[in-house]
Amino acid sequence: MEWVCNPSHDPAFNLAVEEALLGSVSAERPFIGMLWVNRPTVVIGRFQNARLEVNAAVAGERGIEVVRRMTGGGAVYHDFGTLNYTFIHYLDHEGRIPSFREAGRPVAEALQSLGLPVAFSGRNDLLLDGRKVAGVAYCRQGRRYLHHGCILVDTDLTRLTGVLTVDPAKLAAKGVASVRSRVTNLADWLAERHPSAPRLSVQDVRSAILARGGESRPLTGEETRTAQALCTTRYATWDWVYGAAPPYTERKTRRFAWGGVEALFDVRQGRVAGCRLYGDFLGDSAGPEQIEQALTGVRYEAGSLRAALDALPLEQLFPGGAAEELKTFLLPA
Repeated sequence: MEWVCNPSHDPAFNLAVEEALLGSVSAERPFIGMLWVNRPTVVIGRFQNARLEVNAAVAGERGIEVVRRMTGGGAVYHDFGTLNYTFIHYLDHEGRIPSFREAGRPVAEALQSLGLPVAFSGRNDLLLDGRKVAGVAYCRQGRRYLHHGCILVDTDLTRLTGVLTVDPAKLAAKGVASVRSRVTNLADWLAERHPSAPRLSVQDVRSAILARGGESRPLTGEETRTAQALCTTRYATWDWVYGAAPPYTERKTRRFAWGGVEALFDVRQGRVAGCRLYGDFLGDSAGPEQIEQALTGVRYEAGSLRAALDALPLEQLFPGGAAEELKTFLLPA
């Protein structure tokens, strides 16, 4: 196990480091881990519409940055009380993707060693007494697989609830009333049960994870240069974070059991001139991009769109999703 020491608090650079490390993992270096901390930031999922996920006014007033990561899933808030972890694997010859429980086992075991009875539950949450303490996401590029998450150690939850604009349907689907009621800090949980003990810190959790084994090293010069280039050309750019949404003649939204989807269609002269898919669903970037490309230029009517969608491996592109219900959602009424 190889641990990369990354002292940076720059959110755009840190996300670029993840991509740089993903490109460097190989059969000779089959596993790389990284622990890192961002300054106050909202990190949105690869497929999300930033304008619908972030309260821009609150973010601006409080100096909270907004960045977009390379994985799917929903928006999360990071600050100096949040510990982020990244595990990058070179998959075996079968290319089997590990489950969240498998990939995140070092984190779960480390937290359990601190007296925190955490467990993975749902599609991508690490829970403590039914409350979320870490969100998890992943992406895959061939045999390279990245699994990462953010652990709420001592995060400012008041700022979290103020800056995130959450789809009410998402909260209803989880049977709770607000974002605040769904999450908790590890430090708060322990303090309630052991009030005389020192307050849990990010460093405590970092040390517990590193104690699971492995050698630590700094970023190499090549990794740093690659990350800086990615940061400049992608992660720190307006186009990547916000991306110009196309003008649309129809907007569709629906929450499925496997995630929420928003579809924007720009229809001109009876054909799809542009299409964009947003959402907090999980999966590789190939999913939405293949659908957008397949539908562009197609007549905007049910038969033609269904034929284009039938040619795509939707169940592979959207893990956990049902192909037929996605098709039905995308077809015009």
